[in-house]
Amino acid sequence: MDKTYKQPSLILSLIPIFFLIILLASNVYVFEGDASYGPNQMALIFAAALAGVLSLKLNYSWDEILDGIVSSISSAMGAILILLMIGSLAGTWLISGVVPAMIYYGLEILNPTIFLFAACIVSAVVSLATGSSWSTSATIGIALMGIGQALGIHQGVIAGAVISGAYFGDKMSPLSDTTNLAPAMAGTDLFTHIRYMALTTGPSIIITLIIFLIWGFNIEGNTALGTVSKVQAAISSKFEINLFLFVVPAAVIFLIIKKVPALPALLIGTLLAAIFALIFQPHIVQSITDAKEFNFVSAYEGVVKSMFTTVNVETGDKMVDTLLSSSGMEGMLPTVWLIVCAMIFGGIMERNGMLKRLAQSIIKLAHSTGSLVASTAGTCITFNLTASDQYIAIVVPGRMFRQEYEDRGLAPENLSRTLEDSGTVTSVLIPWNTCGAYQSSVLGVATIAYLPFCFFNIMSPFMTILFAYANIKIRKVDQTEKRI
Repeated sequence: MDKTYKQPSLILSLIPIFFLIILLASNVYVFEGDASYGPNQMALIFAAALAGVLSLKLNYSWDEILDGIVSSISSAMGAILILLMIGSLAGTWLISGVVPAMIYYGLEILNPTIFLFAACIVSAVVSLATGSSWSTSATIGIALMGIGQALGIHQGVIAGAVISGAYFGDKMSPLSDTTNLAPAMAGTDLFTHIRYMALTTGPSIIITLIIFLIWGFNIEGNTALGTVSKVQAAISSKFEINLFLFVVPAAVIFLIIKKVPALPALLIGTLLAAIFALIFQPHIVQSITDAKEFNFVSAYEGVVKSMFTTVNVETGDKMVDTLLSSSGMEGMLPTVWLIVCAMIFGGIMERNGMLKRLAQSIIKLAHSTGSLVASTAGTCITFNLTASDQYIAIVVPGRMFRQEYEDRGLAPENLSRTLEDSGTVTSVLIPWNTCGAYQSSVLGVATIAYLPFCFFNIMSPFMTILFAYANIKIRKVDQTEKRI
């Protein structure tokens, strides 16, 4: 006999959401900047527990709730493994001199006036080539953070420029998983989706670049440039700096372009940097250990330590010392903890139908094309807030709204574009979302600190809604064969 489940009401579905919001707000008030290092994780667990209790009232068994949790966590395992691997990569890239070299030569090329503008463009190009905003942040993003801070620019602004460019490239790249996922959910093809998405993405990135260019003219360039030689001297006093070190990041980018999966590509980048550390920076490797001489044992110990634990290279300059530090895999554990807790909450909410019920209530309010697109965007953002994962924010709304778009005679690329403009790019703005937690951890900047400066990510959902309400290039089903 088939088991019958009760359908959650809107009020019941909102209870865990409101409870979570109250707990998260309380954490910010009580714990301030430390909220993401335990309090927010516990808030997600408590909210998940409440959702689990409510699931029992809907006739779900504990085994079914657990299945939802396990399935949700399983979907995030790829991200968790990549995160851990990037922790180890950051460690070997530091001791090998790769990151210091990027900072050193970056200070030669970039100046404060054009830095934010250039950082956004460079991040966009790398992300477009690799199809990954995550890989972009973990490679060129880390270097840009170091260069920008050495120039005296606020780290939140630098991260905003990096993330804006990285997510533009991610959205427009045919290699991106979300760029392939969105049209698959909506029922259109990849390149139609990319061409149609350019209509809203183009204006958003242009406005973003203009903002960063204008911002650059207001940076105190003389003060920042005065520190450049000091920073370079501090770096060169500890590291052997040369252009051969760029073989490591170039190799990783090449592997990703060649569609080598992220994990093996990052592992190769980690091991290659370890070899370069032994060749060019043996004194740094030895300094990590207590060994009196450099031999096989001290070399192995130093390299492995850089992969899993905190490493600091002291130059005597406090600012430079901050740049030349890495936490390895160990530093990624709070983020992994946050992701697991977020997926527990999202898994229960999706399994008991509460997330779906919340989205259905929104559809009823959509009477025009503009309001339908706005409702879709709002639902994607809601899923990013509640399910804490951008893939859920694309897949679930895509499944739910697809029939509605068809019924209204709208071409599927209208839906796929909205999914990306609102689901993909806003995930990084939410501290407990996997993307927000990842970027914050990798770039070393709190989500709330970079959020106001992610102009591209903030504008994208508004741009797609504006185009819909203004009826600009809204495709109907009988026009799908036309190309823009």
